[in-house]
Amino acid sequence: MSTSGAVDQYTVLTGDRSKIKDLLCSRLTECGWRDEVRLMCRNILMEKGTNNSFTVEQLIAEVTPKARTLVPDAVKKELLMKIRTILTEIEEEPDEPEDES
Repeated sequence: MSTSGAVDQYTVLTGDRSKIKDLLCSRLTECGWRDEVRLMCRNILMEKGTNNSFTVEQLIAEVTPKARTLVPDAVKKELLMKIRTILTEIEEEPDEPEDES
């Protein structure tokens, strides 16, 4: 299993994944990112018109790269520090003692 896979599995099992996700959602709301992305979606939909030829998948494909660049560096750094803290906790945990019977 890859390191990222192990971290992902560990965070799911310990409940840290939902804490990280909640932290991300709250920080993105606080900084106005969600409102910016919502406005971006509206503008794109207005440009493309109201015909049914523009799909949700196309909207997501167009918005995602732009939305990622709008995430403030402070939010990225905070989440990175949180993940590093989790990794440190993983490394510091003693291994389970093996049963020699």
